[in-house]
Amino acid sequence: MTRTRGWATVWTVLRLVMAALIAAAISAQLAKSIGTAIELGRDVTTTIANFFSFFTILSNAAAAVVLAWAALWYLTKGRRADAEPHGLAVALACVSTYMIITGIVYNTLLRGIELPQGSAPIPWSNEVLHLIAPIFLLLDVFLGPLRRALGWRSLWSVVAFPIVWVIYTMIRGPLITNPVSGDPFWYPYPFLNPNNPGGWPSVVLYVIGIAAAIVAVGALVVWWGRRRGAAAGASDDAGAAASVPTTALPD
Repeated sequence: MTRTRGWATVWTVLRLVMAALIAAAISAQLAKSIGTAIELGRDVTTTIANFFSFFTILSNAAAAVVLAWAALWYLTKGRRADAEPHGLAVALACVSTYMIITGIVYNTLLRGIELPQGSAPIPWSNEVLHLIAPIFLLLDVFLGPLRRALGWRSLWSVVAFPIVWVIYTMIRGPLITNPVSGDPFWYPYPFLNPNNPGGWPSVVLYVIGIAAAIVAVGALVVWWGRRRGAAAGASDDAGAAASVPTTALPD
């Protein structure tokens, strides 16, 4: 079913809808954060910078862009292709991994944490960013059309961004004054804050654990894509897919 033109069209529309929903959720939450900062006299510039320092926000923003890219590619060039282009396939593997991890981490470690006054998220936006969108990206791994079998080296592309983000977060953290509490540090998630009970040993353990989860999920995404792409005859192995074939999908 997932290799028919009808299914590809349906899923393409769903990708566009999800991209728009994610964009709306991010925009609504950003507007609320800015409005609250102005109302309570907090530093707006720091508030905005902090907002875009959350892995959740960055992952969702990237997912919206990549889903829109995938949909536009199919509508303009992909109707007669056997598989998505290599760059799009890598991007989909990346955002799928990040969104699945976002859903797992939030719903296992963060959902029940009480937030400071004025920091509570918009309920519908929060559910879109932490539950609905991650579930959709998980489904996209299994149901998305025209998947390409990526080489295992693409796993390096998947893990690159989380590594950069962790380094950025730990360097920036002690340099920022928390606009909510006034503390001389700010970290997007409590398990990354070395000032909390457990200190640096706890942070290191969490980073290692989440890193292992990212590698595992990324490997699963790449493996499943390889399985689906190989079945469709669309593989990057041994340079087999220098260009996208042009055989039409069945109706």
